[in-house]
Amino acid sequence: MLRTLKNALKVKDIRNKILFTLAVLLVYRLGTLIAVPGVNAKALQSIGSTGLISLLDTVSGGGLAQYSIFSMGVSPYITAQIVVQLLQMDIVPKFVEWSKQGEVGRRKLNQVTRYLTIIFGFFQAIGITAGFQTLSSMGLVKNPSVSTYITIGIILTGGTMLLTWMGEQITDKGLGNGVSLLIFSGIIARLPSGLQELYRDNVQVYSGAEIWKGIAFMAALAIIVILVITFVTWVQQANYKIPIQYTRRVTSAGSNSYLPLKVNVAGVIPVIFASSFIVTPQTILMAFQKNHSGDGWYQVMTNIFNMQKPAGTAIYTLLIILFTFFYAFVQVNPEKVSENLTKQGSYIPGVWPGKETENYISRLLMRLSTVGALFLGLVALLPQLAANIWGLPQSIGLGGTSLLIVVMTAIELVRQLDGLLMKREYIGFIRGDLIKGDSKK
Repeated sequence: MLRTLKNALKVKDIRNKILFTLAVLLVYRLGTLIAVPGVNAKALQSIGSTGLISLLDTVSGGGLAQYSIFSMGVSPYITAQIVVQLLQMDIVPKFVEWSKQGEVGRRKLNQVTRYLTIIFGFFQAIGITAGFQTLSSMGLVKNPSVSTYITIGIILTGGTMLLTWMGEQITDKGLGNGVSLLIFSGIIARLPSGLQELYRDNVQVYSGAEIWKGIAFMAALAIIVILVITFVTWVQQANYKIPIQYTRRVTSAGSNSYLPLKVNVAGVIPVIFASSFIVTPQTILMAFQKNHSGDGWYQVMTNIFNMQKPAGTAIYTLLIILFTFFYAFVQVNPEKVSENLTKQGSYIPGVWPGKETENYISRLLMRLSTVGALFLGLVALLPQLAANIWGLPQSIGLGGTSLLIVVMTAIELVRQLDGLLMKREYIGFIRGDLIKGDSKK
């Protein structure tokens, strides 16, 4: 990774992309320090650590602790993406039509996603503000009124839309994967405070001869983190190679051509989707807490969508598994893959072109996604169960999600840099051949 970064910094175009990405991330980090006017951010400390606060603070990169303009992060945008992608599955004919129109259709769907982000963001902003106002003994909003809530809703929604735009700029002009990099940078920025909290809660509580217990816990935790990082990296790099043969000679194809499919096709997206998607029902429930906190239905729903409870943990894991299968088929469309193989004059040995190839790829994708879903669910679930069963800090529970996002985003970042370097070498190779050809003439 360090060698790749060193080589990338030597190339002007790639260096500019890196500097642009870092500049955008710096603006994002500065934005998390700008508090929303008319809000007492210290009031959140009187609420304590809840599942919603911990999750939103993770997604927003610590922006919620300051109740900054980026308090909601990109979670409304991700929720809108999920809704739009679900509506493309033969639910809204117009969306299905746009999904088949290439770049033009993609721009139309992105526009709809932005409109939905504004709607989701506005209602979520008012919901969490009103909910925290009810829960806080100090009063989150200094002068609560309808106009104040609307103003706060507009500011927080504007912050989410600004983050969405910044993510798109990183994707277009930077290193790509803009939304994932924003969340990645937020988690990395909170790492020092998280380590300090772990040290305070697990080492400083002991004194004298018992301090070895805290040191042993931190050492064991460090070993586990290294093992998990190794395991995540190994699974994320693994792929299944489908052999490909050509009906006619293709000069660019080698004798052993294959179509690679990653074991975890969906990557880190299902974890981000599940984390953001579970925020929505929690936000809605907060609006009913003042008048219905003692009702049975409210307590049941709170337990279901609270990640600190076993039921909430199970729902969260189930969402990761479902989104893994869903996004795998979004990333690799078996029908389009089959069509492209036919157009290229290629086929899978032992499989008839057309519908049979599509079915073969679909079955293979289901098997690979099963492994990927179990992998993501396991890494996200075990730390959460440890936090629930043994009473470890909630940061340990969400640490599985954070670790998945950080490691897998870092892997994608290195792969992106390798791709840019390879592209530059390939272009240089072609230009060299052209110059030689012109000199011969």
